Amino acid sequence: MRYIAFDVETPNRYNNRMSAIGITVIDGGVITDEFYSLVNPETYFDYFNSQLTGIYEEDVADAPSFPELWERIEPIMSSGMIVAHNAVFDLGVLKKCLNDYGIQWKDYTRYMCTVQIGRRALPKMSHKLNDMCDYYGIELEHHIASSDSRACAEILLNYVNDGVDLKNFIRTYKFK
Repeated sequence: MRYIAFDVETPNRYNNRMSAIGITVIDGGVITDEFYSLVNPETYFDYFNSQLTGIYEEDVADAPSFPELWERIEPIMSSGMIVAHNAVFDLGVLKKCLNDYGIQWKDYTRYMCTVQIGRRALPKMSHKLNDMCDYYGIELEHHIASSDSRACAEILLNYVNDGVDLKNFIRTYKFK
């Protein structure tokens, strides 16, 4: 199975644009590819989001806009099962970006959420990304999209190694 773990950072409280995206590809049970890019959200930044992510307006001034970036990442995003830590958030940001820019992708996607898997597989612990990374000994630079997507991928691989049957956690997210 091929999994596409992704994470986005947002510039403000509306969570309708990206300021960064990280993608980590798992193929055949190993991480085979990684992608990271800043994204020019073409909107303003809240102080809180910049403090959290370390991304400021000047950092993205020369970065591609979402439509420019989508041409590059769409083949990756379409190549496997989508996975994210708190997937509904990241998929929601993706949906809003696609809609705001009038980009057609697909009506729905199949996905898995490592938070939801963890709540069933490890019910007596916190499922925050940093706590899961501490539990599994995964290196993390939290709120850096590339690090967060890789951590999500590594958490998924740990679930597999722990014997979790992932097919029980496949969900559908509607884009239309």
